[in-house]
Order: sequence, then structure tokens, then C-alpha cells
Amino acid sequence: MTKDLNIKTKYLLGLQHVLAMFGATVLVPFLTGLNPSIALLSAGIGTLLFHYCTKKIVPVFLGSSFAFIGALTLVLKDEGIASVKAGVICAGLVYILMSLLIKIFGVDKIKSFFPPIVTGPIIMVIGLRLSPVALSMIGYSNNKFDLKSLSIALVVIISMILISILEKSFFKLVPILISVTLGYLVSIPFGMVNFTAIKSANWIGLSADALHDLTAIPDFTFTGILAIAPIALVVFIEHIGDITTNGAVVGKDFFKEPGIHRTMLGDGIATMTAGILGGPANTTYGENTGVLAVTKVYDPSILRIAAGYAIALSLIGKFGAILQTIPVPVMGGVSILLFGMIASVGVRTLIEADLDFGHSRNLIIASLIFVLGIAIDNIAIWKTVSISGLAIAALVGVVLNKVLPQNI
Repeated sequence: MTKDLNIKTKYLLGLQHVLAMFGATVLVPFLTGLNPSIALLSAGIGTLLFHYCTKKIVPVFLGSSFAFIGALTLVLKDEGIASVKAGVICAGLVYILMSLLIKIFGVDKIKSFFPPIVTGPIIMVIGLRLSPVALSMIGYSNNKFDLKSLSIALVVIISMILISILEKSFFKLVPILISVTLGYLVSIPFGMVNFTAIKSANWIGLSADALHDLTAIPDFTFTGILAIAPIALVVFIEHIGDITTNGAVVGKDFFKEPGIHRTMLGDGIATMTAGILGGPANTTYGENTGVLAVTKVYDPSILRIAAGYAIALSLIGKFGAILQTIPVPVMGGVSILLFGMIASVGVRTLIEADLDFGHSRNLIIASLIFVLGIAIDNIAIWKTVSISGLAIAALVGVVLNKVLPQNI
């Protein structure tokens, strides 16, 4: 559906897209330890780059990818922002390589390496590996909960559930944003919000922490690259699904024009740029596709306006400081639902594929992915080089899918 809109209406609709993407985009840096202002900057610039790679005809917004949370957290903690940058840059290179392979061999040939029996369990593993992190954020330690942290988290969880079940409400598009706001307000009388950083922050410009991340030189360690880059192979399938859904909502076949190789290239260049800046890897956002479905306004320029808003917000120092004062239990409450939802998406992938687990082949592939992906943290393979359990599980799944007979 096409509508002729004046510029004021476009700016208003662009703001709505910012609200839709905001909660998830800043949640990833909160959970990983990256800077939320840099994540917003990366999302805005990445979205603009994506649009130029795809001839400005695909109405999507690119935000922080949840698939990389575990790897980013680990690498940032053990090796620092320089290694994270290198890993995200290499993840972007994987996207670009995939776009080239799609162009050469076609999307069906590449997808044959990542069928639902492989991608479904891997997505489930991503969510399940993160579940202990969510519980620790709401004060669970040594088999006990911190009651104050748990109370705040429950406010967030309950509000998210109530908002999500509302019928035909705009609030249903932004449950994370509303729930985090409520959790933040409840945390203030508990003395869990320190306003010092807000008072000292400049109105315009990045904070000292953000500038540190921005100017850090990427350090291409094998550990960082092996932990982060292979996850792009899983997100590749997610990307195809997102572009398919976006095209269905808009009523256009983006596989033909501009081509899935171009959308993958746009994702790759955007993710490489995020890595250079110090932000998390980018991915196309279903939240914004949801806004398209509700408004029935598919003008790609509105998404570019939203990208401009994201860039502007990232450069407001006070705003970035407010984001960094959000208490951990607030984000922990959000994380419990979101990490569970990631695992549930994996379950949905298996159900929609109508896989028969009466076949030993499917049981073997899924079982090994689950055990290796969840039980193995990291394995040292040479000096300081290690490989994550998720990467091992993905590799085993891909290989078994190709070598096991179909009829067992």
C-alpha cells in the first residue's frame, strides 16, 4: 500500500519506528557490557548503509543482534573491546562472503547446509546458554534470590506480559521500552539509581567510555574471531526469514529485486561498520516490520528518518548517561523473557518444519547440538586460542546433516 505523506507525517512515523526498535537495540549492549550510545550509532549508520546497498527499496531497520550476546559478553570480559571489534568485523566479512556465495550458487544451495534440524537446535542453545546470566542479573546467587532485585525484576516481567497481551494497542509494539521505564521508576525509591553520571554528562557528544570504545584499535585475536564470527552462519538463516517476512508484509519479492545477495551484503557492511565503531553486530529487525504491518505505510525513506533519529540520540550525552544508569535487575527482568523467547524461536523453527523425531537422524543431530552447545563453555585448541561450545555444536550439526543418510 502506498500513501503520499507530507514530511511532518514521515518524521512522526520515523519516531514510531525508533520506539519499536529502541528497547531491543540498547538491551544487547546492556547485557554484553558494550556502550548503548555506540550501539544506537551503529544501528543508525548501519541502517543507512543497508538502504544504499539495497537500492533504497527495502524498508527495514537494522539493530543489535541477540544471537551474538553470549560470545560478545565472553570476549569483552576476557579480552576487551579491541578483540570484540575484530570479531564483529569478521562476522560482517562472513555475511559478505555469504552474499557472494548466494550470488554465485543461489540461495537454495547455501541453505542446504543450514536446514531447520540444524538451525532450530542452535537457536535454542543460544537462548538456553544465556539463561543463567538472566537469573544472576535479578539477584540469584548461591541458591538464593536478593529480594529487592527480584521485586524490581517482577515488576518488569509482569508489565511486559500484561502489555504483550493487549489487543490492538500501540503499546504492544513497545513492551520492552514501557517495562524498562516502569522498572527504572520503581528502582529509584529503592536507591538503586545513581544520578551522578547524568549530572556530569555533557548534553551533546559521546561520553568518555563511548569515546574509548570508539577509538580502540581492533585486535584480531583467534579467540575473539572464533567465538564471534561463526555465529553469522546461524544469523544468515534468520536474515532470509526476516527479508521473506518483510517482503510478504510489503507485497514485494525482495529475493528478486534487489536480491537476497544485496540484502546480505548490506547486513555485512553494516556489521563491519558496527565492529569498527565498537558496537554489536547488526541484524534486520522484526519489530519494525511489525510497525509496517500495523501502519501499512511502506515508504523506505521513513526507515532512513528513523536511522537519523538513532544517530542523533546516540550523540546526546545526557541520554546516553541515563541509559547507563538503568539498574541491572531491570534489564535482568527483560532478559528472562527475551532469552526464553530466543530458545522458543528455535522450538518454533522445528515445529514449522514439521520434523519427525521418530527418525534417528534428527534425534542424533539435535541431541549432539544440545549437549555440545550447552555443556561446553570454551575449549582451548592452541595457546590462547579457544573455540566456543556454540561454534563446535554448529560445526557438528552442519557436518552430520550432510553425512548422515536421510532414511535412518
